[in-house]
Amino acid sequence: MAKVESASIRNVAVVGHGGTGKTSLCESFLYVSGKTERLGKVDEGTSVFDSEPEEQKRRISISIASNYVDWEKCKVNIIDTPGDANFFMETMNALRVADGAVVLIDAVGGVEFQTEKVWAFAGDLSMPRLVFINKLDRERADFFKALESVRSKLKVKPTVCFLPIGKEDAFRGLIDLIHMKAVTFEEGRGKGKRTDIPADLLDDAKAYRETMVEDIAECDEALMEKYLEEGELGVEDLTNGLRKAVLSGSVIPVTAGAATKSIGVSSLLDMIVNYMPSPLDRGDIAGKKGTTGEEISRKPDPNAPFSALVFKTIADPYAGKLTLFRVFSGTISPDSIIGNTTKRVTEKFGNLFHLEGKQQRPTDAVVAGDIAAVAKLKEAATGDTFSDEKNPIVYDKLPQLPALMSFAIGPKAKGDEDKIISSLNRILEEDPTLSLRRDDETKEIILSGMGQVHIEVTVEKLKRKFGVDVDLRSPKVPYKETIKGKTRVQGRYKKQSGGRGQYGDTWIEIEPLPRGQGFEFADRIVGGVIPKQYIPAVEKGIVEAMAEGTVAGYPTVDVRVALVDGSFHAVDSSEMAFKIAGSMGFKKGILLCQPTLLEPIVNIEIEISDEYLGDVIGNLNSRRGRVLGMDSKGGNQIVKGQVPLAEILTYAADLRSITSGRGTFRYEHSHYEEVPAPLAEKIIALAKKDKEEE
Repeated sequence: MAKVESASIRNVAVVGHGGTGKTSLCESFLYVSGKTERLGKVDEGTSVFDSEPEEQKRRISISIASNYVDWEKCKVNIIDTPGDANFFMETMNALRVADGAVVLIDAVGGVEFQTEKVWAFAGDLSMPRLVFINKLDRERADFFKALESVRSKLKVKPTVCFLPIGKEDAFRGLIDLIHMKAVTFEEGRGKGKRTDIPADLLDDAKAYRETMVEDIAECDEALMEKYLEEGELGVEDLTNGLRKAVLSGSVIPVTAGAATKSIGVSSLLDMIVNYMPSPLDRGDIAGKKGTTGEEISRKPDPNAPFSALVFKTIADPYAGKLTLFRVFSGTISPDSIIGNTTKRVTEKFGNLFHLEGKQQRPTDAVVAGDIAAVAKLKEAATGDTFSDEKNPIVYDKLPQLPALMSFAIGPKAKGDEDKIISSLNRILEEDPTLSLRRDDETKEIILSGMGQVHIEVTVEKLKRKFGVDVDLRSPKVPYKETIKGKTRVQGRYKKQSGGRGQYGDTWIEIEPLPRGQGFEFADRIVGGVIPKQYIPAVEKGIVEAMAEGTVAGYPTVDVRVALVDGSFHAVDSSEMAFKIAGSMGFKKGILLCQPTLLEPIVNIEIEISDEYLGDVIGNLNSRRGRVLGMDSKGGNQIVKGQVPLAEILTYAADLRSITSGRGTFRYEHSHYEEVPAPLAEKIIALAKKDKEEE
């Protein structure tokens, strides 16, 4: 393609709840524009956008996919985004680099929770949006009902610019309210044929057009004066006024169609080109000076100092890492030396590409506002800023979403532990919403993500890309052991086996400490009954016994141990003998001190709409949780409480089920509390059984 100008670029993210037809719409963009010869279909696995095996298996988008079309002398960069809550961070990253959003609404289901969530995030970015009511060819599809859900659930006043002609399987076209023409779509490329508006729809068309004209005029004083004087606005007035109103966020235009039949798609492309912002309309991009942190900005000018933001990395075991970036200012050519100002390193750019799904089209320049990719960068990660080393700037990263579900991960084949870690670290470069850690207490490798589907997809990628097969299981809860009573007990170790023997004799007092105090050791030996050189060994033996646990194999905490008496042998005593004596005394004494189990308690915040409040609180109570308070946030309720960690290991899936996917939550560790006696007995019995099986 010819060199593109910044003013003729449109960067749009296609967003909405899962199942609204986002990928089908993106496929239709390619087909209607002539980019592809046949319409790719998600259900048949022929989609250009959903090209990963994990996506084709589940029939959902899992990660961002980028492509572009040429339409009306503009380059339209299309970013297809996931609609599943497990992959919302991908959608956030796409919106970060887009200039406008096409929000899909299912004509059958109306606005669903993930659409509300992505709408709010786009609003936080002050992003122009237009609504596309999709699937009007389906049974029970209702344009006006879906429109009402936009009004009520998104709390906006939508402006209808196109009305549907026909319903369900009779849906065949649209009424263009700006030009007051019918547009019917025949089989083929779906470009539309303009005709007169059917007589039976003319009154509705006039009524909706009058509302549209008023909405547009209200955003511009000059237009309002002209409208009040003349009672009408011409097509040029309307198109210019609508563009200004969309760019300012004053008007949310609505159109409609059926993506799988390419009905209404060419009209939507016209709207994107005519009313969505170019990079120049977006204006200066704020950042911080790379060296001082001072607030600065960059103009979207091809001649300005170069700067760009990484919004996606793709790990490939053979081709290396592919880095997708949006240029905010300046121009970049292949074989450039560019600074990664986030990491404060220099990267050598090789060939540059425009992505077409999985395919890569080389380019000799990428100008301000355009989207491109580069291969085999060493340091770059999602959220990093590239910039001219002489004019450094750093763009803010998006806040990281907290992981909601964790699994213990282990190799199916012995000896693959190191391979698991190295391969997962490659995938973490691609997906920063994942986290990997080794739990020092349970000795497990813990993989955390946004939900079960997220973790399962990661495991599938691990096997496909790196040949590592793993098992997933619920992580062990890091219980702890403690005591409620006190005792005085002897620990005596004596061994004689010919030659020099072993002898250590200790008396210790054990008592509980306040919760969270850990461990205290007191030396109360008087008169040298135990020589000073052996006393640290006694403490070491006790500490090791605490780590192993006595009741169920969990670490012992909140205990004070005082060494108060004992005896030694001039020849047979040794540090090892006193270490063993201390351990023996501690293990025996703990059983005399009313031992009990402690469990981790987490602070939890659950965001839900009012209609689910009772069900969620009831479910939280059934998990031994307690509600500490509630706040309001927009139209939602924030339930704040505390709950045992053991009770929320699968909460992400359960909350989604209770709230029909409309609830979210986050949690963080708070403190430890005693496990109720009946439950503690079960945990101890299970721990003993596991030890016997080992």
